[in-house]
Amino acid sequence: MTIAKTIALRPHHLLCLLTYVGKGYSPAFVAGYDRIVARLSAGEEIEIISGPDDICAPIACDLTEHCHGTSVISRDARAAQDVAQLLGTEITPGARLTLTPEITAALRAAFATGEIRSACPGCEWEALCTEVAKDGFPGGRFRP
Repeated sequence: MTIAKTIALRPHHLLCLLTYVGKGYSPAFVAGYDRIVARLSAGEEIEIISGPDDICAPIACDLTEHCHGTSVISRDARAAQDVAQLLGTEITPGARLTLTPEITAALRAAFATGEIRSACPGCEWEALCTEVAKDGFPGGRFRP
């Protein structure tokens, strides 16, 4: 019996991975993110969760980290709503999604126009993500 692999992601990380270019909070964080992006690029399925996820793992053990804060929970809610509206599917805990090239293209197009960026204001990475999206996502490590 084969157990299907899934990657646990909180909703706002559906947006973050669109512009991920190898920058992060620490070398361990970047190394973990690179592994997750490689798995997603290979077509691995995502399970939406509430709270710290596989990307947060290198820093989530520190309860003072932002991944446990209310601002990030609010960011998740806004991202879930935006992505759900765009894709016409539920983005709630337990939902499963595979980021196909078509879905990724739709997400990137909507991200570039700002349509799915209500979660971004106030994020320390917002300017970097805006720059990456503006230039057509060059250097983005997520490539389905």
